[in-house]
Amino acid sequence: MAEAADFPGTSPSPARRWLRRTAALLAGAPLLTGVLQLPAAPVADAAVPGAAAKATGSSTVDVSLNSLTPTAPTEDDTLTVSGTVTNNGKQTVTGAEVGLRLGPALNGRSQIDAAAKRTGYQPGADGAEVGGKYVEKVSKLAPGVRQDFSITVPVKALDLGIDGVYQLGVSLTGRTSAQPWPQVLGFERTFLPWQAEAADTKTKTTYLWPLVSASHLTAETGSDEQQTPVFTDDDLAKEIAPGGRLDQMLSLGRKLDVTWVVDPDLLASVDAMTRSYRVQSADGRTTTTGRNQAVAKQWLNDLEQTVQDEKVVALPFADPDLASLAHNGKTVSGSLGQLRDATDVGAEAVETILHVKPRSDFAWPVNGALDPSIVDVSTSAGAHTVIARSDSLRETGGLPYTPNAARPIGGGTTAVVADAGLSTAFQGDMTGAENSTLAVQKFLAQSLMVTLQDPDKQRSIVVAPQRMPTASQAQSMAKALTALSDERWSQPQDLTAAAKAKPDPGATTRVPSAGSYPASLRKQELPRSAFQDIQNTQNKLNRFKTILSEPDRVITPFGRAIDREMSTSWRGRAGEADGFRRGVQNYLTTLTQQVRLIQKSDAKLSGRSATIPVTVQNNLVQGVDHMVLRLTSENPTRLKIGGKAYWEQPVKIAGGHAQSVKFTTTANANGPVPVYAQLYTEDGQPYGEEVRFDVNVTEITLTVMLVIAGGVLLLVLAGFRMYTQRKRAARKRADEEATVDGPDNGEDGESGTESGDDDPEQPSDPTPDTAPESTDPSDTGERVDR
Repeated sequence: MAEAADFPGTSPSPARRWLRRTAALLAGAPLLTGVLQLPAAPVADAAVPGAAAKATGSSTVDVSLNSLTPTAPTEDDTLTVSGTVTNNGKQTVTGAEVGLRLGPALNGRSQIDAAAKRTGYQPGADGAEVGGKYVEKVSKLAPGVRQDFSITVPVKALDLGIDGVYQLGVSLTGRTSAQPWPQVLGFERTFLPWQAEAADTKTKTTYLWPLVSASHLTAETGSDEQQTPVFTDDDLAKEIAPGGRLDQMLSLGRKLDVTWVVDPDLLASVDAMTRSYRVQSADGRTTTTGRNQAVAKQWLNDLEQTVQDEKVVALPFADPDLASLAHNGKTVSGSLGQLRDATDVGAEAVETILHVKPRSDFAWPVNGALDPSIVDVSTSAGAHTVIARSDSLRETGGLPYTPNAARPIGGGTTAVVADAGLSTAFQGDMTGAENSTLAVQKFLAQSLMVTLQDPDKQRSIVVAPQRMPTASQAQSMAKALTALSDERWSQPQDLTAAAKAKPDPGATTRVPSAGSYPASLRKQELPRSAFQDIQNTQNKLNRFKTILSEPDRVITPFGRAIDREMSTSWRGRAGEADGFRRGVQNYLTTLTQQVRLIQKSDAKLSGRSATIPVTVQNNLVQGVDHMVLRLTSENPTRLKIGGKAYWEQPVKIAGGHAQSVKFTTTANANGPVPVYAQLYTEDGQPYGEEVRFDVNVTEITLTVMLVIAGGVLLLVLAGFRMYTQRKRAARKRADEEATVDGPDNGEDGESGTESGDDDPEQPSDPTPDTAPESTDPSDTGERVDR
C-alpha cells in the first residue's frame, strides 16, 4: 500500500517540492524518506511526531482498537483485532481499507513507554502493513460516520521471529476529494507480547488485590441491647450488591492468584449490615431502616470461602493515612498510640469475621511514597515491611534490569518496592473498551520485558495498584492477570514470599529525604488540626468511659469512629473529612450531656443550719458510677457545707433515673452566699457544666415570732380556763356536802367536836382528789408505779 503524500509515479510540482524541502529540514531525513516512498527506515523516538502525523493526515479518522484476542498469542493461535473507525474530517473517505501494521521488536521498557506516548502514524517506525487478505474494505466513510471492523490473521502469518514485544498498529488507508491518493488517514498503536514457548527462568509476580472502601459507619448506635449501628448512607450496599464494585472485585479475584489486602473496617461495616441497621437521611436529622441484610450476608460468605487457604494482609483498621500522620499528626499526643490500636484491632477483626489469620505487619503508605518519617511511623505500629513504589525509591545504580522488590532500608525494616509502571497501568477511565485494551496490552508488554531484560536472572516483582479500583479497572486488571496465568514468562507469588526474596546488591536501599516527597500528595493530607480534633475526641471519650457501668457500649463504636477519622479514603475529600469529625464530636458531646446537674433556683435559709438538695439526671440507657458531686461555698466564713468550704458525695444512678443528693449547711452570718455544684470523675476531672445558685441566710422574722407567741398565749389561756373550771367544780361539791352533813344545832348540848379523835376531819375540807394508795399486791399485768 502506498504511503506517500503524492500520486505514485508522478512528478511533484515546484510548490510541493518547496514544501518537501521545508518538511525535510523540520522533520529530518526519515520523514523525507517516507514521503519519497524510499525503503522505510525506523524513526528514532526523538522524531517530531506531530510533523509526521500532519504530513500523512493520520488524525483524520479516529481508529479505536476495542478488542485484541488473544492478548498474548501463541504460534498456533489466530489473532483477532476488532474496533471502530470514525471519520472526524470534513470530507468523505473513499476506497479505504483497515489493516494491521507490525512494527519492529522493542528493546527495553523505556521504548515501550515512548511508543505508548507517540500519536499518529510514523512511516517506518510503525512498520509495513500485513497485506493480502488480512484487511477489511471500507468503500465509503462519510463525515461523522462510524463503522465497525474486525480483522483475523493467523499468528504464523505475522512471522514474529524472536521472543519480544512488538508494536502492532491498526491503520485506515484511504482517499479524500482534497487528496485523492492512498494515504494513512487514521492510526492506533498497541503492543503484542510474543513468547513462543515457556521461558526457562520466569519472573515471580506478586499482585495485590485490595478490598478497601470509604468510611460509611458513624459512631452512633441505637439504645437497644444490640446497639443498632447507624450508617452515613447506604452506598456500601451498592458496592457489594451483584454487579457492584466490591462484588466484582470479589468475583474476579477468586479466579486469580493474588494476595488479598483487606481493610478491616470494610469487613466490620458489612458484618454490621448483616443485622438490623439504620441509615441517616441526607440532612442527618433522621434515620431509616436498612434493608440490605441478605446482600451483606451473601458477599461476606462468598469472601470467607474465597480467602480460605489464601494469603491475606490486614491493614490497620480503617486504613489510616500514614503519610498524614507522619507529617502532621505524630507531634499530637496520642496519635501514634491510636495507630497501634488500629493495627491490633484490624488483625483481630479480620480473623474473627473471615476465620483466617492475616499478616498485619505490612504498612502501605499512599502511592508507596516514602520518606524517613513515614518509615518511622509505620514501624512504630509494629510493621516490619513497608510497601513502597519504584517512583519513590528510584534506582540510582544503573542496573540494566528491574531488581527484586525486597530490599533492606535499615533498622531491620524491609521495603517491598512495587513496580511503578505495572502498578499504575490501570489508572484512569477504563470504561471504554479501547482504553482497557491498550492498558492490558501495555501491561503484558512491560511484564514480558522484565523477563527479557536478563533471561537467565530470576526476578521477584510486586504490583500494588490503586487502593479502590473501579469496576472497569478491576475488570482490566483481571484480564491482564488471566493472560499471565499460563505462566509462559511469569509465575504468581504471594507478598510474604516476595518480602523474603534475596535483595539485589545494586538495588536502591536509601529512603528519599522529606524534601523529595511529592507536593501533590502533601496537598491531600489531613492537617494537624484534624489530629488535634481527633485527640480532643479521644480525651473526652476517656473521661466519659470512666463513669459508665458498661463502658464497652461506648468505647467500641467511638474508638472505631476515631480510627475512621484518620482514614486514607479522606484524601481529596477534605470537607467530608471535617464533617465526619464534627459529627463524631457532636454525638459524643450529646451523650456526655445526658449525665448532668439539674439547674437549681436560689435557696433561702431561715435559720443557722439546713439541708440543701442537688439533683443529678442520667438520661443514658446504662447506669453511671464512680462520680462525686461537690458543693462549694464561695464564702465559707459565712456558709459552710458539711463544716467545710466544700463537701463531696458519691453519685451512682441507674439508666434513665435521677438522684437527689443532700448537703448539710451551717450559716454564720446573714446574707446571700454563692454556691457551686460540680460533678467530678474519680480522678478529679470536672465533668459537665457547673451549676451556680445563691443561698440567702436570714434571722428569725417578726412574723414567725408573732406566730410562735400567739401559739404560746393560746396554750396558756386554755390551761388557765381548765384550772378555774376545776376550782369552781370543787367548791360546788363542797357546798353540797356541807348542806347534807352539817351540825344538829346543840341537840346534846355539846359542841360538834367529838373528844378523843386523833385527826378530826373538817366538814368543810374538800374531798381528796386522789383515793389513798392501796397497799395490796397488784394483779398480774398491771403496771406498778413506785
